[in-house]
Amino acid sequence: MALVDIVGAVHKLLKLHNNVEIDGAVFKLHYRVTSTILISFCLLVTCTGLLGKPIHCAHGDSPYLQDDVVNTFCWIHSTFTLPRYFHGNKQLPYPGVGPGMEGDEVVYHAYYQWVPFMLFLQGLFFYVPHWLWKTWEGGKMNSIAAGLSAPIMSPEDRKTRITHLKSYICMSLHSHNMYASKFFICEILNFINVLGQMYFLNKFLGGLFLTYGMDVINFTEQNQSQRSDPMIVVFPRVTKCSFEMFGPSGSIVTHDLMCILALNVINEKIYVFLWFWFVILTTLTCIAFLYRILVFCVPIIRSGLLQKRGQLRHKVTLEALIPRLQFGDYFLLYLISKNVEGLTFHSLLEALAHEINESRKPDPSDPETYPLRKLDSSRKSPKEKFTMLSERI
Repeated sequence: MALVDIVGAVHKLLKLHNNVEIDGAVFKLHYRVTSTILISFCLLVTCTGLLGKPIHCAHGDSPYLQDDVVNTFCWIHSTFTLPRYFHGNKQLPYPGVGPGMEGDEVVYHAYYQWVPFMLFLQGLFFYVPHWLWKTWEGGKMNSIAAGLSAPIMSPEDRKTRITHLKSYICMSLHSHNMYASKFFICEILNFINVLGQMYFLNKFLGGLFLTYGMDVINFTEQNQSQRSDPMIVVFPRVTKCSFEMFGPSGSIVTHDLMCILALNVINEKIYVFLWFWFVILTTLTCIAFLYRILVFCVPIIRSGLLQKRGQLRHKVTLEALIPRLQFGDYFLLYLISKNVEGLTFHSLLEALAHEINESRKPDPSDPETYPLRKLDSSRKSPKEKFTMLSERI
């Protein structure tokens, strides 16, 4: 099965396409792109292991050893390499494999049994923040934006829908901070998740993952006669295995076997790609996180974003609207702008600004507004007060 077919199948399985936008581009890189990549790699490694031989050990011509027994034993109990044979020893045919001596450092490689499981779990963890946000969001944006995303709409229908949406926003003003906070929490979880995954991958691969990508880059720039391939160090293709059994006289005989790990040819490429992808994803997530904090702290940035989304030529509308909006209200409007047609959002902002301006004007016929009018007159200059007093006399 081709990798493209696997990715397509995983994409359909996860049902990643959503008609309503409830997050941002960087957020989608976590649950859409990264989850799809990881689960596709999991299927690729699993299918390759099932269709081929993940391990094959050579044991010479011993009549007491059977291929299936030896291969299964070395797969279960893991193989090992000798690090002192990795660094430019041209007298040995395979890096990391050579005659062992007492006191040699030995590195065991048991990870290859767990690679498919790790890739699958990683894919799930990248999906968790989206699942959590989707649960907390509860289809709110889908209900709000229903019917407003159509680019062609009759003027009467557009006006009616805008009026209903304007009324909802005005009635629920200042009640969306928790809505925005939950999204912010999920963005933090994305950042923690990608950093945590890099840390655990480093532990999983014996402390060699954090520098894996840079080691590969440096390897390509080194002298060919002196360099040591970091991909073979982390994912050796040829390893050793010690198999003990009873000999003809009952004594223990140790057989020194050489094993070929064919899956490591795929694993080394997968983790090189993941190293670069995680570095890019961490950088983008950090930038998006700082950007969200900046938008939260600086109202003028929120004003500029709404002006761009609403295609407003003049700032008069926003000057009346922005001071009355809290961050949760802005976040709701921002998501609405991603789910409705541009002209509709433009009309919505103007209607909201007009409604808020009208609500701020005191009603002269209402006795309860007298204290406000009295307070307003007390703020006038002495000259204005004298003029008003003269007119009354």
